[in-house]
Amino acid sequence: MRTTYRTALAVAGIAGLLLAGLTACGSGNTNSSGSAAPANTKVGILLPDTASSPRWVSADPTVLRQQCTASKLTCYIDNANGSATTQQSQAQALINAGVGVLMVVNLDPGSGKAIEALAQQHNVVTIDYDRLTTGGTASYYVSYDNVKVGQDQGTALTQCPEVKGKSSVGYVEIDGAATDNNATQFAQGYNSVLSKQPGWTKLADQSGNWDAATAQTVFTTMLGQHPGLNAVMVANDTMAQSVINVLKAQGLAGKVAVSGQDSTAGGLDNVMAGTQCFTIYKPVAGEAQVAVKLAAQILAGQKPAAPTTVKDPTTGREVPAYLADPTVITKANVARPVNDGYLTAASVCPTSALAKLCAANGIKNP
Repeated sequence: MRTTYRTALAVAGIAGLLLAGLTACGSGNTNSSGSAAPANTKVGILLPDTASSPRWVSADPTVLRQQCTASKLTCYIDNANGSATTQQSQAQALINAGVGVLMVVNLDPGSGKAIEALAQQHNVVTIDYDRLTTGGTASYYVSYDNVKVGQDQGTALTQCPEVKGKSSVGYVEIDGAATDNNATQFAQGYNSVLSKQPGWTKLADQSGNWDAATAQTVFTTMLGQHPGLNAVMVANDTMAQSVINVLKAQGLAGKVAVSGQDSTAGGLDNVMAGTQCFTIYKPVAGEAQVAVKLAAQILAGQKPAAPTTVKDPTTGREVPAYLADPTVITKANVARPVNDGYLTAASVCPTSALAKLCAANGIKNP
């Protein structure tokens, strides 16, 4: 998926308060204006893979590069392609290259922890980007409020037309990877909602490992065991597509409520088609603007005071954190990610059939 970005008030507003906090709370060895040029302008950015979400391929690299340029930083962006060994080698190379800050999206807690320990040995400050490295030593954590993401997913699922008003609902869950603390927090959020929903019964719960093929296998088995299920609490759009494919093969697409997350082009297409009830919108700028600004202040010798903390479930350490708020996207506001510039109309409406669907839902193809 090819994605381009522009400055938009809606996207900027998501990060605005957090950026204001960064500016207001910075302190350290530079003057109060923060205008002193840092001795080191090098930032290393470690992304995890190319399969779990399109964001790691185009969205994050694009916005991070834009923000690094705006902050006059030299940023090196590497993608580990799903290999923890590769990511550790990339980290070592970046440290050898003299980066002063290392932003990490870990592939698993163990390898992430090792990377952060190595960085600490070389006086390189680490920032956990998007997902927390449990047991790690990152100085900061920049992400969305992932428990709230899950709560919003759970609440939105109960409002889907396929299940709204039903006195009895059988549902299954397909969670993200067990090694990803975000997946744990998403599940914490949606379970806190669905477990209290009168008449709702969880029929099965299994990880899809953020993988399309795994999710398809998992859901095929679930549907075979529970052919009368009414809803699927699936953690992101990539896995939701696999669920929808299985439902289509059985003539059930649009009859079973399906959730999602990430507001991918495919996710928006499914929402417009009525085969996916909703997705969760988390503009990359909400993380990238804050993380790069934070890196710039650290390199300038400042020690920003984060607006909140997140407790590391492994060590109990309160990690200084910047958390942005997500937005639920349904058919009613499906055009928003395109109108904000998060996705292009061309990426969401690549065929004539989708172009007609987009036009009917307020997305105009150029």
